[in-house]
Amino acid sequence: MNSARFRNIAAIAWAFGIFMCAGLLVGRAAEPETETLSGETAATGTDVDGVLADFTQEERERNGEFGVLKVGYVGDRNPVSFKNKDGEFDGISRKIFDHMQEISGLQFEYVELPSGPVTYDYLLGEGFDFVTSVEYNEENKKARGILISHPYLTSKKVVVGRPDLVFDANAQLRVAVSTGSQTLKKVMASMYPNFELVDYETMEDCFDAVNNGSVDLLIQNQFVAERYLYKPVYEKLIVVPVIGMDDELCFSAVTPLEEKEGKAWERCEELIEVIDRTISLLTEDEVTSYIIEETMENIYDLTYGDLFYRYRYALLALAAAFVLVLFMIAMIARYRLRTADAQAEAKAKGNFLSTMSHEIRTPLNGMIGLNYLMEQNIDNRQKLKDYLHQSSATAKYLQSLINDILDMSKLEMNKMELVSSPFSLKDVLTMIETIEKSRMADKEIDFQMDMDIPHPFIVGDEIRLEQIVLNIIDNAYKFTPVGGSIRVQVRQTPSGDGQTSTEIKVSDTGCGISEEFQQKIFHSFTQERNTVSKGNQGTGLGMSISYLLAQLMGGSLSVESKLGQGSCFTLSFPAEIVREELKTAIQSAEARGGEIPEGCHILIAEDNELNGQILTEILREEGFQTTLAVNGQVAVDLFAASAEGEYRVILMDLRMPEKDGYEASKEIRALPRADAKTVRIFACTANSFEEDREKAIECGMDDFVAKPVDIKKLLTLLRS
Repeated sequence: MNSARFRNIAAIAWAFGIFMCAGLLVGRAAEPETETLSGETAATGTDVDGVLADFTQEERERNGEFGVLKVGYVGDRNPVSFKNKDGEFDGISRKIFDHMQEISGLQFEYVELPSGPVTYDYLLGEGFDFVTSVEYNEENKKARGILISHPYLTSKKVVVGRPDLVFDANAQLRVAVSTGSQTLKKVMASMYPNFELVDYETMEDCFDAVNNGSVDLLIQNQFVAERYLYKPVYEKLIVVPVIGMDDELCFSAVTPLEEKEGKAWERCEELIEVIDRTISLLTEDEVTSYIIEETMENIYDLTYGDLFYRYRYALLALAAAFVLVLFMIAMIARYRLRTADAQAEAKAKGNFLSTMSHEIRTPLNGMIGLNYLMEQNIDNRQKLKDYLHQSSATAKYLQSLINDILDMSKLEMNKMELVSSPFSLKDVLTMIETIEKSRMADKEIDFQMDMDIPHPFIVGDEIRLEQIVLNIIDNAYKFTPVGGSIRVQVRQTPSGDGQTSTEIKVSDTGCGISEEFQQKIFHSFTQERNTVSKGNQGTGLGMSISYLLAQLMGGSLSVESKLGQGSCFTLSFPAEIVREELKTAIQSAEARGGEIPEGCHILIAEDNELNGQILTEILREEGFQTTLAVNGQVAVDLFAASAEGEYRVILMDLRMPEKDGYEASKEIRALPRADAKTVRIFACTANSFEEDREKAIECGMDDFVAKPVDIKKLLTLLRS
């Protein structure tokens, strides 16, 4: 029987078990304690026969005079108590409280409690009236500063561990415990003194620790445990039903420590009496229906991350093939709609499609074959390493093809938007010179770059300018034979009103371009074929993309060439000169640079679970220490709480809940500590081309790392 079918049968059996025994589990919640009810007719609302009476309208109105009661809840105990997708309190507990509010006239406001230990002073200072999902036990009954209600929900605690777990109450086992579970720690210490309790910040951290073998087991509410175990990443964990501990949940009223005779204490006692009466009015059927709805009818739905984890290898291969097929279909559909007046262009595009079909199918066939070979040689590390290296190179080539097609499509539909932000033209050209020199040396090409740039700091789209220049140089490289030369000349002249005009000439000693082809070199889907270019891969879109980008920048791209004498491409574009305060900001960002030591501690601010896991694993494999923050606010808090100099680099996503990357960077730079000014902050985002680069620099960031992340470039940046 396969695992998926087994888990489905297990889910049905578990739900059926809940249905059959839910009444027993909530029995204590539905029956008030005798000693509480006896002699308290006025408080509990019983009639002369001892039968509970519903609240009268007058009582409901009087209960409403307590005002809106602030209730704190734990947000990671799905399905008992959790924060849903809309950011609201949800779960079995919420449904019970809504019903209690309806029948009693009390009004509740729900606020999520922070992860980790929650102190009495915090609750009192934040104005909480109640805390929900508190364990009903002798420890809490005797605690100072709180009054607890009758249990409103009763279930069992279970042990979660790996399949090889042998539970022995006298053994020295390591147990994962959420830092907020203070009562559980005390109960565990008394029942199992040999167990070592290990603190983790969240419940998910506890499950991860059991899953990866850091601890032996965890103990949790049965509903919560079952919910987590539906996640594919925890599919190897099992429930060991050996704990005889009930999990009774109740309200806890926050009361002043030393005012047992004061009005505040009397108010809390009155509230607890009303809530106890409300709990006693809940029927077994009502509570059972809430449990069934949140467990049987609300079974864990696999997220995209779960599906990707389960089928990650097959999905990646299928996604690449699917995207390429879609592009091919879209391109073919467009060509078939061309009119008779465009037959010449259609013919060129037909040739392009033929070329693209070959260019795409060849590496795609290679990837499929490599995946098969990797599966067949999974235990041969050397072969697997070679296949992975070849697969990575093939994937990068496919990515370049897709990028060209995407850029061309956007440009033709006028949907390409340039980013207008300040940058150093000199730095961009220097980086290009460094990259190209090593490649030129392999072909024994003499590569020179001359720069005359009186205004290096300008406003424009740095990424697109770099793309144009690299396309022109790459074209020259392709058509220049071994032993030739390529020269780049950059000249800049002011044009008034804070503007400057820049001219970049790239000349080569290659084979040259015929006059006929010069007329259409910037047309889409064209590539001249000759003895020098034979064997060069590519879409033929590079020069047309560069031409359209130059026009979009308000400039121009032209060519002069003679067959056998080489070519000269000239890029001209206007730009605004950066004002002094922005120039200072850019220079300050550069000054924050400096060497990043090997193995340094990196703070990753990333709200996407899968992306955060991937970055964390890669950087740890490369010897770096990492800490993951799930949003900008957590990143600020972690940095503020760290030792000075602990974090040397921050990889900051821009779009995050709670606080975005811009605000988080500003707050970190403003902290009163020396390393707040020197820590390197890189925006790591999929939207780097759309964001305002000027805003990023002003907020204190140093640079961008675009997604999908080029791992080699990222590691080079971190080690520079």
